[in-house]
Amino acid sequence: MFTEENLEKIKELKKRYPNQKALTLPVLWMAQEQFGWISPEAVTYISGLLNLPPKHIYGVITFYTMFNTRPVGKYHIQVCRNVSCQMLGSEKVTDHICNKLNISLGETTSDKKFTLNEVECLGSCGTAPMMQINQDYYENLNTEKIDTILEKLK
Repeated sequence: MFTEENLEKIKELKKRYPNQKALTLPVLWMAQEQFGWISPEAVTYISGLLNLPPKHIYGVITFYTMFNTRPVGKYHIQVCRNVSCQMLGSEKVTDHICNKLNISLGETTSDKKFTLNEVECLGSCGTAPMMQINQDYYENLNTEKIDTILEKLK
C-alpha cells in the first residue's frame, strides 16, 4: 500500500486530471520510488486505485524501459544502446561492466548492489557513450572512467 503522503498526492492529482489514464505515469513513478519496482501486486493495487484495467497498467510499464518489473540492485546501471552511443562504443561499455561485476545483462550482483540493463536513448547523444546509474548520468565513458565510477560505489 502507498504511504499516506502518496495517497494524498494521488487524491490531489485526481482533482487536476479528469481522465484517470492521465494519472498512470505519475502513480507508477510513485510506486517505483516507494517500492523499488512495479510488482504484479502493485499493478493490481494501482489498477484499483485508478479504476483502470490491469492490462492498461501492464501496457504502460512494459512500454517504458524506465519502469522496473523486477527488483533491482542498490545501483541500477542503465547503458544507453541507441545509435550515437552504439557508434561510440556502448557495447564495449556493457561488456566491460559485465566483466567487472561478473554479471550478464539483466542480472543483479549476488550482494544486490548492482543491476545492469541496456536502455534506449537517454538523451545525451552529444556525450556518448553514456550510462545512467539511478538518477545520475555518466558521459564520455571509457574503461578507466567506468572503473573509477564503480569503485566509488562499492
